[in-house]
Amino acid sequence: METMPAIKSSAIREYMFKVGGLPDADLDLVMAAISLAAQDSPDLSVEKYYHHIEKMIVQTKARFEALMTAGSADDAGTRLAALKHVIADEHEYRGDLQTYDDLQNANIIRVIERRKGLPIALAILYVHVGQAVGFDVRALSFPAHVICRLDHHGERLVFDPFDGCKMMQAPDLRQMLKKLIGEKAELSTAYFEASTKRQMLVRLQNNIKLRQIEAEDYKGALNTVEALQKIDPDEYRLLLDSGVLNARTGQLKKAIEQLEEYIAKAPAGPDRYEAEIFLREIQNNLT
Repeated sequence: METMPAIKSSAIREYMFKVGGLPDADLDLVMAAISLAAQDSPDLSVEKYYHHIEKMIVQTKARFEALMTAGSADDAGTRLAALKHVIADEHEYRGDLQTYDDLQNANIIRVIERRKGLPIALAILYVHVGQAVGFDVRALSFPAHVICRLDHHGERLVFDPFDGCKMMQAPDLRQMLKKLIGEKAELSTAYFEASTKRQMLVRLQNNIKLRQIEAEDYKGALNTVEALQKIDPDEYRLLLDSGVLNARTGQLKKAIEQLEEYIAKAPAGPDRYEAEIFLREIQNNLT
């Protein structure tokens, strides 16, 4: 069986600090996700998690070749069948329905250990493994629940990584959308646009940030935002998050600095106006 070159734990941990300067096409999606997850576990040896994903890549390639040898058609369905066999069937990755909001479900290390997680975390596995094998697999910009697509020679299959790689048709997607957003919601072409790797990482971390804020863990949320700024340094809206969370954790001078930078970059609108009001409140507290 094909083997992958060895990679050191230190290289994985340091990868987060390189992501911001890399073109999206050059990003190693899983290495970035593991690097982000490893920040909370400084003593953990992390290369074994990356090697686990490498193993699934080798297994998916072997499964696809076996299906072709057995007479399967060289089509999108065979590619998806190979992915599903390895990730969902053999390694039993699935969505966590029982403890959906558990922070572990957005930490790719814990997802690998537990074999369950949020839709975005599982989508990262499918996209990374599929693309490494040579399949055209992408996560989509579907709201509230990440779904994926696999394209091959004009054929397109949409599937749900959270639900055992279940294939989704337009009625299924419409029903899901209405359940998640509301009965008046309708499908939009924008929901079927492919997410970049960077957007996937941001979506993963945003899940963590929102849950930390809900739990009033403002220090943890601030650490998450700072990691997001390393991933996507050009995203000015993170300055607003940073400013608010620095204020929540008593770092008022840093909050002022971040809010001022946000206001200088943000277009006119309600968010910038509210940031200006909040900034004046902080400044008044310092005088």
